[in-house]
Amino acid sequence: MPFQDIDTLAQIYAKGKAVIATWGMGLTQHRDSVAAIQMLSNLMMMRGNIGRLGAGLCPVRGHSNVQGDRTMGIEDKPAQAFLDRLRDVYGFEPPREHGLDAVDTIKAMLGGQVKVFFGLGGNFAMATPDTPRTFEALRNCDLTVQISTKLNRSHLVHGRDALILPTLGRTEIDRQKTGPQGVTVEDSMCMVHLSYGINPPASTQLRSETDIVAGIAHATLGGGKVNWLGYVDDYARIRDEIAKVFDAFYDFNARVAKPGGFHLTPASRERRWLTPSGKAQFIVNALEKDTPIARARALHGDRLMVLMTARSHDQYNTTIYALDDRYRGVYGQRRVLLINREDMARLGFADGERVDIFTVWHDGIERRADGFRLVEYDIPSGCLGAYFPETNPLIPLDSVADVSNTPTSKSVPVLLRRAAA
Repeated sequence: MPFQDIDTLAQIYAKGKAVIATWGMGLTQHRDSVAAIQMLSNLMMMRGNIGRLGAGLCPVRGHSNVQGDRTMGIEDKPAQAFLDRLRDVYGFEPPREHGLDAVDTIKAMLGGQVKVFFGLGGNFAMATPDTPRTFEALRNCDLTVQISTKLNRSHLVHGRDALILPTLGRTEIDRQKTGPQGVTVEDSMCMVHLSYGINPPASTQLRSETDIVAGIAHATLGGGKVNWLGYVDDYARIRDEIAKVFDAFYDFNARVAKPGGFHLTPASRERRWLTPSGKAQFIVNALEKDTPIARARALHGDRLMVLMTARSHDQYNTTIYALDDRYRGVYGQRRVLLINREDMARLGFADGERVDIFTVWHDGIERRADGFRLVEYDIPSGCLGAYFPETNPLIPLDSVADVSNTPTSKSVPVLLRRAAA
């Protein structure tokens, strides 16, 4: 970006009374993503834009479950206070050791430490990085189980034994003993509301995801401490249990029944700082120069390019509805590589030519994606853009963000070679 544009942007921000900073995966899928977001938070605090009406930090998350699962404690490193609350409410001692995130789960499956994979929806095989190694990891399991609304590639990449458990989609009517059931979702603005299906189920034999999971729990643990099957009869009973564990969900059923639901107010919005000092904390990070991109560029000079993966317009996660992307003017195809005109000329390629893409990494594993058509595009020099999941094979499993362990899908060091005829 030219300095003049940066200066103009800085002036607009400096003069703004209320500013909202939003970001998505374009900021989170880099090695230094956590540090970058911490610096963004520092900047917003410096100008008083946290805890001010019409201002604040806004990470944009697409799925209701992306936002809500962390609220409900579904993560690989649960807080000790949450585990204590589970212990006190249900009278058992929860496991205290940390679990595994997606990347570490793949590594553990490859190493034989994880032998059963249980997927609640999604398309794990195609959504994760280093596709050939992810496939190998899944096939190394003794058992893979998929609870799914429709078939996808993950059903074909499986362990020695495999189960596919069809389930109702959220758009389908979920009728149980006490009538139609609604589930709660939480959006990017921290609003919690009920969601009811409106379409007839595709089959009368379909069970809800709640029914399947509770049925497994009942068959495994019995109904002594927890009446799992009672939860299936009436999902409001689940919300009553949630209210016992999470203070912010008091009177859960009554509050969520109101039009629009209710708001989970972050403490920082009220300028309450949940830190040991009770004050907002600035976090300083050094600018690291010895990065994988810098090391790769030292080896390959200006031939080294940095790839970012993205979704097209007609795509929802790994589901591709059409081969058109009106956002970027690409139609009828997906195996394309967006490239700056000057980079294309400098590397000796022409618009429309086919190339193979190779990752530059330290582990000696060849990672490649072949037969991509070059498309001239207004993208910063030195950068490339391509669609996900077609280019997931290029993302090394251990190329992750510091602290968060998020795959670095927006900064993959690659080289281009002319494709064979």
